[in-house]
Amino acid sequence: MAKIKQNSPVLFFYNNSKKWLTKISKNESFHTHIGILKHSDAIGKEYGSKLITNKDKYVYLLEPTMYDYVMRIQHGTQIVYPKDIGYIIARAGIGDGQKILEIGTGSGSLTSFVASVVKPRGHVYTFDVDENFMKIAEKNIKKAGVSKYVTQHNMDLKTAKKMPLENMDVALIDLGDPWVVIPQVRQMLKGSGSVFAICPTMNQLEKLTMALVENEFTDIESTEHIIRNIEAREGKTRHSFQGIGHTTYLCFARKAFFGRSRASTKKSKPAEAKKSTSKPVKKSTKTIKTKKSTSKPVKKSTPKTSKKSLEK
Repeated sequence: MAKIKQNSPVLFFYNNSKKWLTKISKNESFHTHIGILKHSDAIGKEYGSKLITNKDKYVYLLEPTMYDYVMRIQHGTQIVYPKDIGYIIARAGIGDGQKILEIGTGSGSLTSFVASVVKPRGHVYTFDVDENFMKIAEKNIKKAGVSKYVTQHNMDLKTAKKMPLENMDVALIDLGDPWVVIPQVRQMLKGSGSVFAICPTMNQLEKLTMALVENEFTDIESTEHIIRNIEAREGKTRHSFQGIGHTTYLCFARKAFFGRSRASTKKSKPAEAKKSTSKPVKKSTKTIKTKKSTSKPVKKSTPKTSKKSLEK
């Protein structure tokens, strides 16, 4: 049985709209509209127990999941929601031991979730150019307890001359112009490696798809994921009036080899034939030497003939 201790993370759960994520500290109290919760009262209790406030309201002490961390992280930018993250992980087949490239750390929601899946043998390498967002992400990643499995880089891959990584299993892109980094992503992905890009608009989706085709990616798929909550109650179950609608479009693809270089080679066969005739450019060097050697006698033979002509 997992029991709550000093510094244990706890989700104080009152209802679906009123829940608070905190770390237990025996000298602290949590003040809410439903009353005061003393942290010390939670210490020693099993996860799932309940606490009574001074207003006779009760909350459950739940062990936080990665979903809870993601939904309650500090937002520096728009986050990637669990409904989209779940599909990304499933579709790309992300699992323990994989190396993940992320371009656009943002608030670190996707970073944290993916790191929790690839640990303990895998790692997430995340890149961003905004130091302020990176600091927010660092706090969120630390709060989620996955700092050990994440390396943050303050680097603009759009302008990088040399790619810092290779043989990545999956690339995740969360930029306003994801198509710009597709050539760089291709260099860092292994063969058949997956790429997922987050696109808030369809215009971005179109440009991205064109770039994926140009850079030899296949299995291209664009999707949108919407969750509709149901309020299930005896005799009056109905759809919820609240819910998360459109958040983003997702674009998935895999690195392939179209054989374009081979096709261009076939087309250029005549040119190669020319090269092959000129390939004896190396041989022709020898020929040139022989010519030089023959040309030397030419110089000698000229005086000989001239002597003969003089004798005549």
